Amino acid sequence: MDIRALLMGLAFALMWSSAFTSARIIVQDAPPIAALSLRFFVSGVVGVLIAKALGQNWHLTRAQWITVFVFGLCQNALYLGLNFYAMQTIEASLASIIASAMPLMVAGAGWLFLKERLPLQGVIGLVMGIVGVFLIMGARFSGNADLLGMGLCIIGALALSVATLAMRGVSSSGNLLMIVGLQMFVGAFVLAIVSAFTETLTYSPSTKLTVAFLYTTLVPGVLATFVWFSLVERIGAVRASTFHFLNPFFGVAIAALLLGEAIGAMDIVGVVIITVGILLVQLSKQKPTKN
Repeated sequence: MDIRALLMGLAFALMWSSAFTSARIIVQDAPPIAALSLRFFVSGVVGVLIAKALGQNWHLTRAQWITVFVFGLCQNALYLGLNFYAMQTIEASLASIIASAMPLMVAGAGWLFLKERLPLQGVIGLVMGIVGVFLIMGARFSGNADLLGMGLCIIGALALSVATLAMRGVSSSGNLLMIVGLQMFVGAFVLAIVSAFTETLTYSPSTKLTVAFLYTTLVPGVLATFVWFSLVERIGAVRASTFHFLNPFFGVAIAALLLGEAIGAMDIVGVVIITVGILLVQLSKQKPTKN
């Protein structure tokens, strides 16, 4: 792996992990579903404009339109929508840890339900990841963490895992950034309907809220996406996925640094175990398995 790819991977992991802290700031002063819907709309406009500037179009195949709707629903409306709502009552560090277990969920579901072969190293990684999550959640249970918020984050991670498995093998045919932009509009539309029936559109304007919203929209929402797909194009999806093992560490560290969230000894132990588990799973995918 070259130095440029390494820096791109580190930048992606840092930007992705920071989204939980900025989301936590937003939901303290604005209705979470409405704020996320607006974020997706703005990100979608930016993404589609950039895609058009690069010569891409929205003349998609049937499979690609299915990708747009499934990912827009599962990734944006369910995964991120549930996380935004949950972070009204749980800390950003806990939400990032649960979300970071998504690669483990994908690998586990593929192994159990799709009969995808997983080497012993990958199985060990799955077990370690599960143990790490339970250690952290057990410690947070004793610390009176909100059970509903934790449950919503878990459902969100499962929804994203289902979408990831369902969309494997779908080709973008050169319209990848256009697909990314369009699926943001799907999330914006679904969440706007939910917000209209469930939320009162009041917010407390502040510089902190404005900066957090702009950051969430442009950096994790747009820039991180472009960095990710550039990285995949450069080194491939499997090798790029290994950078996910940094997300638990970055997520907890950023929340502690910017929000002052407390980190217990069991949190640190759990993050280390999850990180090693994700790394083992991702590295195992690079090894051919024997029949």
